[in-house]
Amino acid sequence: MELIDSLKGSNCLIINGGGNFANLIRKYDEKIGFSNDITHEVAIDSMDIIAKLLNDKFNFTEIVYGLDEAKKIADSNKIPILACSKILKDLDPFEHSWNITSDSIAAYISNMLEAKLLIATNVDGIYTRKPTLPKSNFIDEIDAKELLNFDETSVDLFLAELLLKFGSNCFVVNGNYPERVMSIISNNTDVYNFQYTYIRGD
Repeated sequence: MELIDSLKGSNCLIINGGGNFANLIRKYDEKIGFSNDITHEVAIDSMDIIAKLLNDKFNFTEIVYGLDEAKKIADSNKIPILACSKILKDLDPFEHSWNITSDSIAAYISNMLEAKLLIATNVDGIYTRKPTLPKSNFIDEIDAKELLNFDETSVDLFLAELLLKFGSNCFVVNGNYPERVMSIISNNTDVYNFQYTYIRGD
């Protein structure tokens, strides 16, 4: 909530994750084994649910279902929150897999908009291994080709492939510190001394 509140007045589009709704679906899938098609669909539906709940809490956001609508809302000085299900069902651009999360979806949408891609997560960026494990080193900058060899990071497994395909770059930053996100949005990273990861796909 604090992160979105800090975005007021900025020119951005919010694409949220599926939160605990998607995590719960994944947990049940591991136990019961649903089809890839249905888990992909309901995980995206979870993103829509979170988008609607987030939009309910702010008077400067507007829920949108398409990119033309998002541009109109942005022009009205509100921040669009994209409910992705319609776009993704119409275009169906991804394999139906848990390898695809809101990270790759955001990369896909940002490429369509030719916009800067920033992924806010709950850690400072990307590490050589889980941050809680010994000998885990933080990575300030990494080529997406190198990231292809990583098994698990703070971003999904398909993101690197998309960045290479699109020739795009990506910032990964800790969203628990809104000032870090805002400094990257405003191209003013010298103001705060903080860690973030820059993924090069160009």
